[in-house]
Amino acid sequence: MFERLREDINSVFHRDPAARNTFEVLTNYPGLHALLFHRFSHWLWGLGLKWVARTISTIARWLTGIEIHPGATIGRRFFIDHGMGVVIGETTIIGDDVTLYQGVTLGGTSWNKGKRHPTIGDGVVVGAGAKILGPFEVGAGAKVGSNSVVTKAVPDGATVVGIPGRIIVKPKGEDDQRRKEMEERMGFDAYGVTEEMPDPVARAVRSLLDHMHAVDDRIENMCQALRKVNSEYQNGALPPLQEEDFDCVRDDSDGTRG
Repeated sequence: MFERLREDINSVFHRDPAARNTFEVLTNYPGLHALLFHRFSHWLWGLGLKWVARTISTIARWLTGIEIHPGATIGRRFFIDHGMGVVIGETTIIGDDVTLYQGVTLGGTSWNKGKRHPTIGDGVVVGAGAKILGPFEVGAGAKVGSNSVVTKAVPDGATVVGIPGRIIVKPKGEDDQRRKEMEERMGFDAYGVTEEMPDPVARAVRSLLDHMHAVDDRIENMCQALRKVNSEYQNGALPPLQEEDFDCVRDDSDGTRG
């Protein structure tokens, strides 16, 4: 029991930079309190003491603002940040190292008995206000954007944004590496918090980066052709990118783009 509690406290430190010490986490984190109440109510639920389990769950909701049905199955190192308004339904299954933010609903879309709520894979992050509704699986390592409404299965490692949720799987390829190199030269992270999030300004800059790559390739091909025609031709180096020229895409407070 104490080993699980130590894991839960450490998960807070790993995922919330505002956490300062163990006493503060134990006394002031409603997500941790709700999880401890749930462990007890889930144990009672398994013993068949369902009314007592529901009553403890209700008390936990009054105290923390977080409603977790005692029938829900929750893995290790589960973390609810802030937590107010979180609702987790009876047949929900949550894997290890999952993070939920305030206002998240893991709900159902049917009044029928049986599996009605989602299965959340290991390492999933669900943003504030997101709703995941239905008996499907959200794959390991997936991210659900704030205020998204998800009603269908999500592949491993994908990102879901919007209403209804649109699944975005980050492509892997040579262009990714070239963009990353250009972004490092410019001091610009094309997607801020997560590379997959479709910020419209970031997408515009990403398109400009792709265009710059195409122009660079074309100029290099032209220079090679000129060298073949005239051996005395010497192409000069392109002017370097100056870091201060890109201050406008950074947040002044920490030196990165907001």
